[in-house]
Amino acid sequence: MLDQLFNLVKQFGTDTVIKNPEIPNEQNESILAEATKTIGSGFQNLMAGGGFENILDLFKGGGNTSNNSSGGGIGGLLKNPIVTMMIGYFTKKLVSKFSMSPSSAANVSSNLIPNVLSDLISKTTSNDPENDAFDFNDLIGSLTGGNVATKESSSNGFDFQGLLNQFTGGGNSSGGFNIGDLISTVTQGAQKNQAQEVSGNGGGLMDLIKGFMK
Repeated sequence: MLDQLFNLVKQFGTDTVIKNPEIPNEQNESILAEATKTIGSGFQNLMAGGGFENILDLFKGGGNTSNNSSGGGIGGLLKNPIVTMMIGYFTKKLVSKFSMSPSSAANVSSNLIPNVLSDLISKTTSNDPENDAFDFNDLIGSLTGGNVATKESSSNGFDFQGLLNQFTGGGNSSGGFNIGDLISTVTQGAQKNQAQEVSGNGGGLMDLIKGFMK
């Protein structure tokens, strides 16, 4: 699902990046790729660190996981530590790698990252057939390098989309799985994928993302 993520970044980056007079045109695609990597790597690092449940909470709660009175949507996302972490990381990248001023970089990050995540969450939790390409199984599979069996990749794989739908669709947990075991499986899968990328046996997130730019 990284290609869908990249397309969302391009969509929301039209005004924020492409039409931004402070960003040279020749940097546009590189910045959009970096934003996509920021989100993908952020999720991957969380999974590798045992934070799958935090990602699940982000998707099932629209980003508002700690304070029900703060509201959902973009406002809720901006209060979510996962999102603020991604915004901070991307801001630093824009300053160090693309020589943007800290204020301009913060403005781009604070607009682009939450909007992309909001739409990603909305489409992934939607039952609308036009959003079928946004599948939680595919996202987990992409970020674990296929090291975790999902319903998307195997008839015996775990149905992560079904798990998410239990929360967003008004259903209740069936109790047919152990969340601790599931977190451990995802953690190990993400760690294995990261090790493969470091050793050169995996393409790496940025290599995959650059492939969407052609």
